Amino acid sequence: MKLRVTVLGAGFGGLELSTILSEAIGDQLDLTLIDQNDSFFFGFSKLDVMFGHKPSNAVKIPYSSVIKNGVNFRKETIIDIDPVTKTVTTTTGKYEADVLVVALGANYDFAATPGLTTWGNEYYSFSGAEKLRDVLPQFTKGNAVVGVCSAPFKCPPAPSEAALMLHDYLTSRGVRDSCSISLVIPFGLPIPPSPDSSKALLKAFEERNIRFIPERKVSSVGENKSVILDDGTELPCDLLLGVPKHVAPDVVLQSGLAENGWIPVDKANLRTKFPNVYAIGDVTSVGTPKAGVFAEGAAKIAAASIIAEFHGKENNTPYTGAGSCYIEFGKGQVARVDVDFFSGPKPFGIHHEASPELVIDKVHFGSSRKARWFGN
Repeated sequence: MKLRVTVLGAGFGGLELSTILSEAIGDQLDLTLIDQNDSFFFGFSKLDVMFGHKPSNAVKIPYSSVIKNGVNFRKETIIDIDPVTKTVTTTTGKYEADVLVVALGANYDFAATPGLTTWGNEYYSFSGAEKLRDVLPQFTKGNAVVGVCSAPFKCPPAPSEAALMLHDYLTSRGVRDSCSISLVIPFGLPIPPSPDSSKALLKAFEERNIRFIPERKVSSVGENKSVILDDGTELPCDLLLGVPKHVAPDVVLQSGLAENGWIPVDKANLRTKFPNVYAIGDVTSVGTPKAGVFAEGAAKIAAASIIAEFHGKENNTPYTGAGSCYIEFGKGQVARVDVDFFSGPKPFGIHHEASPELVIDKVHFGSSRKARWFGN
């Protein structure tokens, strides 16, 4: 009898888990991969779109390219999840499974920050990045703010990257001297687990005259070209690149899986409190950053547990919460930080200095996963 698996969400976690299960038990696998979108894109590609480095269609990979033994992709919108019976209802039908994996990521609550989309801009949604691609050429002077509205948020280095890339963008247009750039984040350091990465970023900010405002969040955006921070401070702002509040999808919040806004899981194996129901990636409160590479790492462990149980065994390799994040430093250079969250007494990160070589490394990171997940 085939193992019936339903995977909700075709991001890093869902794609990696589906690939592993297909490779390991394909002929005995009946896996349904469900996502409401028709294509995948790497999170970092939104920066390329926003700054006009690549057109939108160049960074999207159609899910129709997913052709794997035992895997069937369905473009459908999920409207109900029953973790007790492991039944999923979509706008098209119902799916019953032996194993359910929730990898639906995080959504954005734009309304949580008054004025964000009325008087400001956000670049975390794909449509928001596309809008900014058209807005940025009109910005020739004034005050720019890259501001985080809430924590946790996807890809902790992204606000720093946006500030550095904005500096390069304005410099290339010859208007940098007429513009100020401020970066508002809720952490004391740009990359808290890695003092060396944070030191390198702070040096880069100083060299480029980017004002770093730590331990603050954007609470509202005013009509009068200003942003209000959570301590009441008002910053002049002619251009806002905002990072919206992140929330779990409504269908997850209504399912009984979530507690305190996210799905709690066993840190070692990604199991939820419901038998044979796993959750991986941004939708969980496992304790790692909300970033694709950590969803991918969690998928490996969840897949190993599913495979072991299918063969009547146990997976004894726990999730380490380790992953590598690339950091765009501008000027044609990329740095990398290797972070481990669970192996030691506290999270720690190892910094690799920005270099042209790591630009190549980042390209390979994307191309290798594209080849693995989509076969091209």
